[in-house]
Formats: sequence, C-alpha cells, structure tokens
Amino acid sequence: MKPIFFLTGNKDKLREVRDLLPDVQGIDMELMEIQELDPHKIIAAKLAEARRHQSGAFIVEDTSFSLDAMNGLPGPLAKWFVKAIGLEGIYQLTETFGSVRATARTIIGYAEENGSIHFFEGALSGTVVPPRGMGGFGWDPLFQPDGHDKTFAQMTLEEKSRCSMRRLAIEGLRGYLEQSEETQQQASSDPVRNREASEEKADLESLHDPRHAQ
Repeated sequence: MKPIFFLTGNKDKLREVRDLLPDVQGIDMELMEIQELDPHKIIAAKLAEARRHQSGAFIVEDTSFSLDAMNGLPGPLAKWFVKAIGLEGIYQLTETFGSVRATARTIIGYAEENGSIHFFEGALSGTVVPPRGMGGFGWDPLFQPDGHDKTFAQMTLEEKSRCSMRRLAIEGLRGYLEQSEETQQQASSDPVRNREASEEKADLESLHDPRHAQ
C-alpha cells in the first residue's frame, strides 16, 4: 500500500489512527482552517490546501461536539466555545437550555492521489456533565459517552480508543482501503485470466474450424 499522510500535530490522534492503519504517516503541517458549520467543507478546504504543498494521499479529520439543546452547536466550533466561555460555561449552557444530551462526531476525509475525496464518520451519543478528569484535551472533561461512567478525560488512552468515535470513522476508512486494494488486485490479474480465456477460445475455435478438418 502506498503511504497515506495524516495531517495532524496531535500525537494521540496519530497513535489512534495507526492502531488500525499502521502504514499511515503523520505530517504536522500548518494549514488555514475555514470557519464553517459543515465539517465536510472544512475538511475539503484543508485537503485542497495540503495538495498545494505536497503530493500523495491524505487524511484530514474534524471532530465536532454538538449539544442537542443548541441544535447541534457548537459543532466544529467547539474549541472556540471552550476558549471563549470555558468548560464550565458550556456545561451551564446545557443547564440553561434544559438538556444535557450531546453527540461527539468525527469525520475523516480521505483524498486519493487522483483527487477524489471520500468521507467516513463515527459518532457517539452521551451526556454533558460537570468537568471531570485531567486527561485528554478540549471538551473531553465534559463528555461522558453512553454506557460509561467516566468522561473522556477520566479514561486512559486505551479506554478512550476502544469507544472512540474516531475509531469508528477509521474503521470505515480501513474497510474502504481494503476493498480498494482487493479490487486493484483483481483488476491486475484480469489481463492474465483474459489472455488464458482468449487462448482457450482460440483453440476451441480452431478445432471446430472446417479448414482444419482432416
């Protein structure tokens, strides 16, 4: 498999991706990020920017934190919300609007060398709780996934990886890559099979050609 470059400076994210896709190489490239509510547009813009600096196949991911009470906000703008009002401020928003339900979503964009882009998504539902834990980053201390009694920030890296929305997205990408590789292998072997089939057909036709009758 040709190398795939993951555009990130986050070592934890790179480790999580390489757990499932060991051949992926990390590149810490400073790219301008457009401010958009649609993560697909953010990812596509980053991939286009990356292509201006380097050739190859690329992965870009965008992780959103969406509050049910705010119709999906802050979404891709979560880090700016954290910077502006802090973790406690976000928790207070859920109290004010009367719902603590939230969704953590990762979308991975994969740009092939030919320029085509494919998106893979993983999402987890959960609850916004008062900030707990010292691990992770961003809004991790706020989010407690359904079925767990810890926030992301309270989990070990291994625990978080096992239930991660990023892992779900990566599994989708891995499935696509495996299927693509299988298709390419079949396509590369087709000429051989086609040539053998043509030779067998020619032999049969020769046997039934009246001009070769004894």
